[in-house]
Amino acid sequence: MPVPIGARTVFTDGACSGNPGPGGWAWALSTTEYAAGHEAASTNQRMEIRAALEAVRANDGPLLVVSDSTYVVNCFRDGWHTGWLERGWLTSAKKPVANRDLWEPLVALVIKRGDVAFRWVKGHSGHDMNDFVDGLAVAACFPQH
Repeated sequence: MPVPIGARTVFTDGACSGNPGPGGWAWALSTTEYAAGHEAASTNQRMEIRAALEAVRANDGPLLVVSDSTYVVNCFRDGWHTGWLERGWLTSAKKPVANRDLWEPLVALVIKRGDVAFRWVKGHSGHDMNDFVDGLAVAACFPQH
């Protein structure tokens, strides 16, 4: 999947305290331009998808989404979403796609825009921005009241 010309890079991550448990998601363009959120009961995979969805929703124009989730990146890199759409949101094993409530709006938005690409980065490997969004997502699992 080629990176769109002029794409801004947004880093995303999701976290969960327990799996399932309280979840957090985050995206960041920089250490000063970012967002994070919370789901009281979630899973790590849900939070990874949610982070990508919120990043794409919030950032107009060509975008490169960088994630440490192969689940998110492979969906677009390997075209899983194309098969899901062709099969009516069923996997190749004819089972319902997990987390469809998040995948469906993300896939629709990525297709509609046509200017979003995805790239994988190894998590917890000392990459400054991946570590930054990881910290935001972990903190979002337990928001301050």
